[in-house]
Amino acid sequence: MTEPRVLVLGSSGPTAGPTLPPGLDRLAGRAEVVFGDEKSLAGQLSGADVLLVWDFSSDALRTAWPGPGPRPGWVHTASAGVDRLLFPELAESDTVVTNARGIFDQPIAEYVAGLVIAMAKDFHGTWEFQRRREWRHRETHKVRGSRAVVVGSGPIGRRIGVTLQALGVEVALSGRRERDGDPDFGRVHASEALPALLAEADWVVCAAPLTPATTGLFDAHNFGLMKHGARFINIGRGPHVVEPDLVEALRTGRLGGAALDVFGSEPLAESSPLWEVPGLLVSPHMSGDTIGWRDDLAEQFLDNFDRWAAGEPLSNVVDKKLGYVPQS
Repeated sequence: MTEPRVLVLGSSGPTAGPTLPPGLDRLAGRAEVVFGDEKSLAGQLSGADVLLVWDFSSDALRTAWPGPGPRPGWVHTASAGVDRLLFPELAESDTVVTNARGIFDQPIAEYVAGLVIAMAKDFHGTWEFQRRREWRHRETHKVRGSRAVVVGSGPIGRRIGVTLQALGVEVALSGRRERDGDPDFGRVHASEALPALLAEADWVVCAAPLTPATTGLFDAHNFGLMKHGARFINIGRGPHVVEPDLVEALRTGRLGGAALDVFGSEPLAESSPLWEVPGLLVSPHMSGDTIGWRDDLAEQFLDNFDRWAAGEPLSNVVDKKLGYVPQS
């Protein structure tokens, strides 16, 4: 029996992730593993049964995806977001798409909690005064008793909410539709309720999937609805935010601060004005990346390959119409 072919899309550029995932020797004798990059991908797809998108920052699949004829029956991306994969040709095909749901939940939640504490306690100001050898006593904000709205009710958003609750923050979770009886939050609010939630929140955290409904969600209008002095954090996707509108909200003092881990164009250009906006913390898309994360991603794929090889249902199957893995 011919071994199935697993094609791994790695990176050929200096800024992307690692070229090869660890642990693929586990597939020896069970699958033929071949490696490709953006230049070779188009010529390799038709011969692959499975595609592992290890370089999840690449857009190469959009132009390389084959037309009618042989193509991978399963595509797995080593990322939680799948917006780069849901171009029409793939979205409308019978190819199954899975993602890295579950790997980044806790690391991102810890990162967001760290940002909330750092901004409430003005750690940036403390560092600046220390650097200048200036003894400057200040009063800072309590975290306990403050209010947050987390936009995005998937695993990452939920974990952020639970972690903030552990700090004493009152959390409202916003999703696509309303659900009562939630074990952690009581109610998940529908997207239509977001304007009212924004008006009451001290912290607004975007953890939503990128869909047509969430693209440009945080614009001048929604920033204008927020409580004066509220802080905004985006660990979702860059296009969730209209960046010039965020800059204006910070410069006018409408927002008390913001942190972006994702951007409309990455890596962020050296000439971008975002680097120097007062009150804005810029981080290079790293909120979920902790020591050992590549091993976790590879192990997740290999476990799913075992299911695929055994003819069992795959985990983390993306609803290609919704753009994310539905809640069970």
